[in-house]
Amino acid sequence: MLEDFINALQNFRRNKTRTFLSLLGVIIGVAAVIIITSMGNSSTKQVQDTFGTSGLDIVSVSSGYMRRRRDSVKIIFDESFRQNLFDNVRDIKKIWYKNNLSTTLTYGTVSASTSCAAVEYGYLEMYNMELESGSYFSVTDDEQGMQKIILTHDLAENLFPAGDATGQKIMLVADKVTFGFKVCGVLKEQTVGMETSTAFIPRGFYKKKIKPNPAADAVLVQAVSPAKSTELVTTVAEYCKQLTGTESVNVNSMQTMLEQMSSITNTMSVLLAAVAAISLLVGGIGIMNIMIVTVTERRQEIGIRKALGANPRDICQQFLIESASITIIGGLIGVILGIGISIAVEYIRGMSFVISTNSCIISFAFSVFVGIFFGLNPALRASKLDPVDALSA
Repeated sequence: MLEDFINALQNFRRNKTRTFLSLLGVIIGVAAVIIITSMGNSSTKQVQDTFGTSGLDIVSVSSGYMRRRRDSVKIIFDESFRQNLFDNVRDIKKIWYKNNLSTTLTYGTVSASTSCAAVEYGYLEMYNMELESGSYFSVTDDEQGMQKIILTHDLAENLFPAGDATGQKIMLVADKVTFGFKVCGVLKEQTVGMETSTAFIPRGFYKKKIKPNPAADAVLVQAVSPAKSTELVTTVAEYCKQLTGTESVNVNSMQTMLEQMSSITNTMSVLLAAVAAISLLVGGIGIMNIMIVTVTERRQEIGIRKALGANPRDICQQFLIESASITIIGGLIGVILGIGISIAVEYIRGMSFVISTNSCIISFAFSVFVGIFFGLNPALRASKLDPVDALSA
């Protein structure tokens, strides 16, 4: 086999143009499959990086549009709902209530209009929001409704260009009422899942000073594990539908969103990779045509080998190895080219590079299979040649 492989390389050298054209279809097919799957994986990773890894165990519940029906009931996110939800739905670790405010924050001559969230004790820690400086809200802060505020990194930089926001006093305007707050903490620059608020205050303050006995604007249901969050979306939605009689509550989770996006991206990548793989089949047909021509040109060589004692199996193996050698070389070049182009494309797009080892192995193996499959017919033709006819050609 080694001797046949060396002979194949020598034949390739003698017919450089023909060999190059044979390699081209294989190289393009393998490279295209790797580039497409790499871009799909990179896009999926970019989505995951955008949302971050925190909050994968959180299911968000909020009021949606409700069609008017006589038997429909509007859900109020009060303490009764929280307790009933916890008692009737499995796999819930904890339920958090949150209220949203449109506010204006002012420090000196600098003002910023921003979204503010009134959250319960432990909410920020649950979302794995790390502090850059200061401290989280305490139980006392929430229970007594202390006028403390935690800012995101970007908001703190806007209000305090000189830095050192922690401990400073700022003014907060909500519903045309002004309150004084002390900055007790600044969050690190980070991705925090579906949480989009840029400032946080204790919900205890919201209940006492802004809206007594409020219903929550959003309910955050924490699953016992991230693996249960997708299932929890379904069970919570079914429970809310039983209460209202309609699908008037929005229930979703970041884990579900990521799974859906990943599924769509993977499906598109597979379809595009399948289209790209067609070029491998086209290249295989080209290899078969060229190998048939090669067999015709080398009839005398085949006749001499048979006259010297070579059996049909040896002749078949010789041409089969030659055909497979083309796709092995083309496959290797295609893998290297595909990885190189993928790195360049992801660098230009500013995305992290993700290469699928499976796509490299599968595309290379498929290219070798194509060489063997389409080279089999010419190899069998060569092995069945009569030595007398071959020598007289």
